[in-house]
Amino acid sequence: MHDPHFDRSASRRPLGRGRSALLALSLLAPLLGTSCSSPMPLPTVQDVDLERFMGDWFVLAHVPASIERKAYNAVESYALRDDGKVATTYVFRKGGFDGPLKEYRPVGTVRDRETNATWDMQFLWPFQAEYLIVELDEEYSVTIIGRSKLDYVWVMARTPEIGPERWEALEAKLVELGYDLTKLRRVPHQWPDADHPVQARMDAAEADRVDRSATRSSASPTSSQSTS
Repeated sequence: MHDPHFDRSASRRPLGRGRSALLALSLLAPLLGTSCSSPMPLPTVQDVDLERFMGDWFVLAHVPASIERKAYNAVESYALRDDGKVATTYVFRKGGFDGPLKEYRPVGTVRDRETNATWDMQFLWPFQAEYLIVELDEEYSVTIIGRSKLDYVWVMARTPEIGPERWEALEAKLVELGYDLTKLRRVPHQWPDADHPVQARMDAAEADRVDRSATRSSASPTSSQSTS
């Protein structure tokens, strides 16, 4: 029924803070896990060196939450705060390599200080999402983040590409954990990406690598011949 007091222009106004929060909550509700069911917890890795775990991780594949179903060039970055929590930045392009950049800044809380592998991730106060480090190699170059409900998962690496043997090993781990691989989405990556906030750090890391390589070469005994 038509309501003569309804202001049609109101539907085109920017969302206020309250409505924005409700919209964010509706998008993140499945991730926050409001169900009363208590599935068996997934086994985590036995030890995580938080300092080594910090930094940029390229999201290579996921069973995605609604906000990231069309993510491209997705990168999750971690930094330890002075209070022991983990400042997290999740950045991706939406819909394509030329799509708009989307950024989320949840805060991680380490719940198990014996292993550092069980976290809560807070996207919207006071709701916490389970975050479990269920796979991590010795070099801290690949990892899998899972959830006990097996509803979402993130496969991440320090580089935007990994070899086929590593993919097979990671997929085997996902199956072992109980995930359905038909739900797994490979996240497209195409670098360099000039406007992506991670690109500057990639460029700086490459420049540092080249400098260190040049320093080692100049210091090598074989770089110059001795004379008698």
